Amino acid sequence: MEFITSIDFTILNWIQDNLRVAFLDPIMAGLGYVGEAGIIWIALAIVLLFFKKHRATGVIMLAAMAIGFLCGDIIIKHLVARPRPFTVNNFPLFVNPPSSFSFPSGHSTCAFAASVSILLRNRKLGIPALILALLIAFSRLYIYVHYPSDVLCGIILGTLVAVLVSLIFKKTGLADRISGIKKSNK
Repeated sequence: MEFITSIDFTILNWIQDNLRVAFLDPIMAGLGYVGEAGIIWIALAIVLLFFKKHRATGVIMLAAMAIGFLCGDIIIKHLVARPRPFTVNNFPLFVNPPSSFSFPSGHSTCAFAASVSILLRNRKLGIPALILALLIAFSRLYIYVHYPSDVLCGIILGTLVAVLVSLIFKKTGLADRISGIKKSNK
């Protein structure tokens, strides 16, 4: 674990030394607030529920985010209990410090559970969603509230949950039933 933490701090400090600039600070903080509690993704899923064509995508997003939250924030974070990098390295933050544990990144888990769910159902909507998810994940490193390994594992967890939920909805025909698509009896 020391080896991983050493690599994590090397990356975090490189970002601070080479990529951090004053005009990006409010943008990165804003991305963190946009991703807080999955608000942007929940709002998007709710909007999708109003359109029959995209209703199943909204339901899949909500299911994937709920499972990602349960696995990541409720179970894994408390089992691992990893302190945040700013507390370990006494790094001054320009945002309100999160009080939960660090591993895995809940913002990254939620963003990738939602964006990959969209991408698997609609590439045109999914690519911008995935770009937003990547920006939210990077913001967690930029503002020094997560280690790179937290973010990477959050991305993996969110992606796996999105793929699993999407497969279940597809294989059971639930996605078609939610969208009102009738199968032919050929």
